[in-house]
Amino acid sequence: MNASTLKQVALVEKKPPRRSQMLKQTLLGFIVPILVLLIWQAAGSSARFAGIVPTPWQVALSWYDWIFGSPGLGLNPYLGTWVSNVSYSAMRVFQGFALAMLVGIPTGLAIGWSRLVSDMLDPMVQGLRPIPITAWLPFSIAVFGIRDMGSIFLIFLGGFYAIVVNTTQGARDVDRNLIRAASMMGATSSQLLRRVVLPAAMPSIFTGLRIGLGIAWTAVIVSEMVAVKSGLGYVLWDAYYVGRMDIVLADMVSIGLMGYISDRLIVLIERRVLLWRMLQNH
Repeated sequence: MNASTLKQVALVEKKPPRRSQMLKQTLLGFIVPILVLLIWQAAGSSARFAGIVPTPWQVALSWYDWIFGSPGLGLNPYLGTWVSNVSYSAMRVFQGFALAMLVGIPTGLAIGWSRLVSDMLDPMVQGLRPIPITAWLPFSIAVFGIRDMGSIFLIFLGGFYAIVVNTTQGARDVDRNLIRAASMMGATSSQLLRRVVLPAAMPSIFTGLRIGLGIAWTAVIVSEMVAVKSGLGYVLWDAYYVGRMDIVLADMVSIGLMGYISDRLIVLIERRVLLWRMLQNH
């Protein structure tokens, strides 16, 4: 066995087992949530916030009834409605975000690749981007009414700008040597865009997708408070209106959970699509 082989064996032996590394990461991920729960429990149990901020245990019980309760039984209107409201919100996010992807990625690539398109579209994108989602609510209600399309429109706007800006930056940051090399080999402009610019811009595109998805969940909650009569946002506002802070907090946790799950799905897809990048880094 030569020196090079011995060195490789030593490196492998020094590398911690994957299972123990994942366990360590999982345990570290629980530290901050546990601290938050302890502070929350102390605040809910104190005289200052008693009756205002429910404890984590009270929220957990209400959340359980919200998920597993039988609809129509008793005076609690939230019994057993969690799944349906999560489904309404998730479907709206999916529709609005898919539309934002279909429009935002090609638009960002075009702005980043073509000076002409950039001069035509970029000023408008940068001018509209600072307008908050809440400012579009009156326009959305006036145009679409109290229907799903108004919510989908706001979700589309929320995801669109993050996707466009990051995709544009990714297209502009492509190594010019790659473009020159492909051009010297006879690649056309469309082939350069599809086979060089798009793959090179993928890391930035996925960054935009993750940011845009987070904004999309914000947009769906805002829109459901006013523009539609179902979903997590509607329940959040309704529960606040009737003084059910336990449902309000359970709703907030549900929104965070759904946002986290959808973000992990984007990350999983990113790892599959950008497998070449991970192998290159290792």
